[in-house]
Amino acid sequence: MNSLPAPNQQLDIPDYSGAYATDIARDQVLWSELIPGGGHCSYRVRRGTTLRFVDPDGGANVALLMYRADERQERLNLPDTLKAQHTAHLTAGHALYSDMGRVLASITADTAGWHDPLCGVSDAETLTRKFGVQRYQEHRNAMVRNGKDSLVIELGKWGLGMRDLMPNINLFSKVTVDGDGRFHFAADHARAGAHVELRFEMDTLLVLSTAPHPFDPATLYAPKKVAVVAWQSPPPAANDACRMACPENQRGFYNTELIYR
Repeated sequence: MNSLPAPNQQLDIPDYSGAYATDIARDQVLWSELIPGGGHCSYRVRRGTTLRFVDPDGGANVALLMYRADERQERLNLPDTLKAQHTAHLTAGHALYSDMGRVLASITADTAGWHDPLCGVSDAETLTRKFGVQRYQEHRNAMVRNGKDSLVIELGKWGLGMRDLMPNINLFSKVTVDGDGRFHFAADHARAGAHVELRFEMDTLLVLSTAPHPFDPATLYAPKKVAVVAWQSPPPAANDACRMACPENQRGFYNTELIYR
C-alpha cells in the first residue's frame, strides 16, 4: 500500500511554467498543466486569475465552456459576446460575456490572432465517420474522443449535464465564412508556440476539451496537446484595453464589479 508523503516531503508535481511562462515571476504562478490531445478537464478559476493556453506543436484546438462558479445558471453567451463587440471571431481586447451582461473573462494577450466562436464541438458520429471506430478496449488512451462527450463528462463532475451544453469557443482554430454562408477551416492557422491569455473577471467554472475541431480536415486522429499556466493578476485598471474597447464593454465591466463590491 502506498503511504502518504511526510509533511515536509515535496510532491513530485511537474511545473510547466518554466517552459511556457518564463516572463511570469515564479512566485505568482499558481499551477501549470499539460493536457494531452483529446483530453478534457475542468477548473474553478477565481476572479483575478489569468490562464495562458499554449499550443506547443501547432494545430491544437481547445473547446471552452464557462459558467459563473456560484450560480451556474449564469453562463457564457457567445451571441451576446459577438453582438456587443461587433465581431465574428475572438482575439485580444475582447471580453467574454455571460447571459446576464457581465464579463466572465477577458482576452488580454493573443499571438494566434483568431479564435472560433461559431462552429461548436465535434461529436461521436462525426469523428466515427472520419476516423472509424477506435474504442478504449482496443486502443486504450489512443481511443477517439470527441468534444461533445468530453465536455459532458466534465460537466457531470459539477452536477451539470447535457442540458447545460451551449455554444463554445474553439481556441487556436480559425474558421471564415464566405459570401454564400459556407464555413472554411484554416488548416495552417494554429502555429507552434502560439498562446492566448484569459483574465477571469468572475469566479468561473471552466470546462474544456482538446478534441479536434469539427471542421478539421485531418484524416488521422492525432489531436495536439495544450499547456496551461495560471497566475495571479491585478484587477483591470480604469483604462484597461478590454474595458475601453467599446462602450458595451465599459458597461459589462461595471455590471460585473457591482456583484463584488
